[in-house]
Amino acid sequence: MPLSLTGRLTALRGWRADLAAVLSGVISALALPPLYVLPALLIAVPALLCLIQAAPGPMTAARRGFWFGFGLHVIGLYWVTEAILVEAARFWWLVPFAVPALAAVLAVFIAIPAAVTWRARPGWRASLTLAGAWVLADLARQFVATGFPWNPLGSVWAFPGRIGDIMIQPASLVGVHGLTLATVLLASTPLLGWAWRAGGLAVLALWCGFGIVRLDQPMPPGPDLTVLLIQGNIAQGQKWDRTLMVSIFRRYLDLTEQAVAQAGGHPAVVIWPETASPAQLQTDTMARSLIAEAAGDATALVGAVRFDRANRPRNSLFALGANGVIEGIYDKWHLVPFGEYQPDWLPLGIQVVPGGGFARGPGPRTLHIPGLPPVGVLICYEAIFSSQVLDPTDRPDWMVNVTNDAWFGNSAGPRQHLAAARLRAVEEGIPLMRAANTGISAGFDAKGHELGRLEMQTTGVLPVPLPPPLPVPFYARFGLLLPGGVALLALIVGLFRNPTRPATRRANFYTS
Repeated sequence: MPLSLTGRLTALRGWRADLAAVLSGVISALALPPLYVLPALLIAVPALLCLIQAAPGPMTAARRGFWFGFGLHVIGLYWVTEAILVEAARFWWLVPFAVPALAAVLAVFIAIPAAVTWRARPGWRASLTLAGAWVLADLARQFVATGFPWNPLGSVWAFPGRIGDIMIQPASLVGVHGLTLATVLLASTPLLGWAWRAGGLAVLALWCGFGIVRLDQPMPPGPDLTVLLIQGNIAQGQKWDRTLMVSIFRRYLDLTEQAVAQAGGHPAVVIWPETASPAQLQTDTMARSLIAEAAGDATALVGAVRFDRANRPRNSLFALGANGVIEGIYDKWHLVPFGEYQPDWLPLGIQVVPGGGFARGPGPRTLHIPGLPPVGVLICYEAIFSSQVLDPTDRPDWMVNVTNDAWFGNSAGPRQHLAAARLRAVEEGIPLMRAANTGISAGFDAKGHELGRLEMQTTGVLPVPLPPPLPVPFYARFGLLLPGGVALLALIVGLFRNPTRPATRRANFYTS
């Protein structure tokens, strides 16, 4: 970053500094899926560091960090408005507030790292402190209020094609949170002089080398099984229209018959997206029989709503075998707050979600279905939770992610969701098959390499040969403890022997 620009940033005060922070956050959002403008981070992160270091105190630094986070998340999550517009007649009044309110909540998780970074000495210590504190805040974001870890900065490397395949391989070692730490550090190098920039290039070279070597290692043979992904492309406004239920069900049956015909008698499994079946499969034996008839000899994994013994709805996936016999059921456990359920921490008497919404499933679970390799199921939102997608005591051989991204239209939302699911395959070393109602449906091998896709808002079927799993990756053995420990170490080193710093060095460090 040019010294003239850093000088101007460090000289800003009041609302001008806040505005610069917002604009820096907006610029940083350009690096997120689906744009992947990575050079934007080489501007945004150094600008944030300059604004933090020039702040007169930690509260001002926190405020500037908040505005940076607000700009980042307003742009990164603009697509949430699409979900409101689906029911605009009822919720039109939320349009101006929903995304800014959500962005403001998530911005707190950047405000706190900014306040902590203010206490570090300018230079590499501040960069290390910001990276460590940022990752620790992201880990908190995964759990606070049931969590919303959407768009971690580590996801900026998941761009399509072989280069993206190469760059996401280190997720097998450190997970997406480890990629975030490395991303913040690399993005801050424009402030750190030529030696640090050269070091950053060396790190990138090693990063690429590891990715190429891992990606080009031969894969063991996979099971003799074809996965048939069904994309019905039902608009969200039509999904629950009772007058259309029969035609929707018939569309999925027809697509299933087409897919099975394409498989040509090869062993196969059919996958319908989240809540694809309008029928109550738990009690509707006729609907189950029709699905089994369309699937032929193939097992069908079908997303549908079911009701439990307490008459609470559950977002579920049914495994249907011969004659429509239910071979297994998975219930979604990571529910979307305010979308699928009402959080317990709301004050008594406030009713946001009618009836409290969906009931929560017991947690990650592997289904053992006759004729299929053990499978781990992720329903929609569950795919964004790094290291919380599988039962570690009963690891599956493949993952299925069924989702209904129709809520978000043809926006960045479904593409960001796809990038998250792809990273889960790399972290766990397990192939992932994704069936999405309106797209994007895709198959990924255990290295995150895309095997095929159905684009947004298309109707069709995608046959994908099921790849094999890999030996348990390093990250999958230790989970969140690994990036959490590295981030904590970075924070300690960044603040070591410098709990407070001389005030005279705040404004002139980056301009000297």
